[in-house]
Amino acid sequence: MNPIDPTLEARVIGKLRRRILPFVMLLYFVSFLDRVNVGFAALGMNRAIGLTSAMFGLGSGLFFVSYFLFEVPSNLILYRVGARLWIARLMLTWGLVSAASAFVTGPHSFYVLRFLLGAAEAGFFPGVILYLSLWFPARHRAFAAAVFLTAAPLSTAIGSPISGAILELHTFAGLSSWQWLYLLEGLPAIVLGLLVLRILIDKPTDARWLEPEERTWLITALDAESTAAGRRAQPTTGALAALANRRVIILACIYLGTSAGLYTLGIWTPLLLHPFGLTPLAIGFATGAPALVAILPMVLWARHSDRTQERAWHVIVPCVLGSLGFLWSAHAHALAGILLALTVANLGISAAKGPLWAIPSVFLSGAGAASGIAMINSIGNLGGFLGPYLIGWFKDRAGSYAGGLYAVAAMLALSAGLMLLLSRQPASRVSAPARDTGS
Repeated sequence: MNPIDPTLEARVIGKLRRRILPFVMLLYFVSFLDRVNVGFAALGMNRAIGLTSAMFGLGSGLFFVSYFLFEVPSNLILYRVGARLWIARLMLTWGLVSAASAFVTGPHSFYVLRFLLGAAEAGFFPGVILYLSLWFPARHRAFAAAVFLTAAPLSTAIGSPISGAILELHTFAGLSSWQWLYLLEGLPAIVLGLLVLRILIDKPTDARWLEPEERTWLITALDAESTAAGRRAQPTTGALAALANRRVIILACIYLGTSAGLYTLGIWTPLLLHPFGLTPLAIGFATGAPALVAILPMVLWARHSDRTQERAWHVIVPCVLGSLGFLWSAHAHALAGILLALTVANLGISAAKGPLWAIPSVFLSGAGAASGIAMINSIGNLGGFLGPYLIGWFKDRAGSYAGGLYAVAAMLALSAGLMLLLSRQPASRVSAPARDTGS
């Protein structure tokens, strides 16, 4: 193989970043918004349909139960039929289910719609992570994943004020403002699902916007990495073998803690701020501010991980920071203190994501990558059930959010410990592959 031409590589990666990342970011922006807008809807919905804090926490978390059940099959289907067709199907389905949430009438219908929403979205996130691994060489994946993942804090930062503004509306056409929230925020997923069919391309061989020389370089680089991954971990290249792989299971448990933190912030922050007497719009801006602060550090941290070719400590340090943020929030009583604590938690959780998602494709390939990435995400997202549920459970029994916040802090601390343990294993390969400069 000829030495890498840095100019050619930079040109190809630049095109990939411009062509792929903004669109998949937009898709995840809408996906995350439809997952967590229930936190804003709760400001009017809970009383309207008779939900206690525990009922709300349970229903919010049921999304992740069905997500867990359907994640791996969905991602394997995506691997077989292609990202373009399957992601379009996912978005159309979850947009319809999200909009239908406007018509819940009590706890049971709320539980059913949240469960169906999780089933409808299952496979989207790991599908995009897999999709990025099919386009970006390993040494660029932490940055690519981090840019894609900035859609979550962006969704909170931009979507929260929009959700708050919608809740300022009065009843219109017989529907309350929380019902309009579901309807209006479910519509973009339907529209984007149709656009996916026109915009996404399944594989680099079909990328006519790359010059022949660029396309050849990219395909050669990706094929070489896939072959190397297969040599390093032959038992984990198969779909079933990947599901039982020790590294996959540990990464899933690490991701569980970060997911517990992410969705506790996304779902419960509006209710944490509600006792301070803020208007829905003010709650929207206050919810969005900590997430907005986290975006630039998240990307810079991932770029540093790519440049140093190190992943483990780039996950450990943010997990510890996120844990400290939740501990602080449990003790903060003034509005300014809670906002600062939530900012620290956001910084930690967001920064961990890019380096963490750059690890699986180092030792997984082919169908093993599809099933392994889906397994990490599906088990990990059970944290999205545990975190929000524990917050509501402790609130109903103790009258305070502190116990649930302690539990989420403990899960993030455990994630840091597991990442440290994994980094000590010689075969874990938690560093990125070295840049190929040979001939």
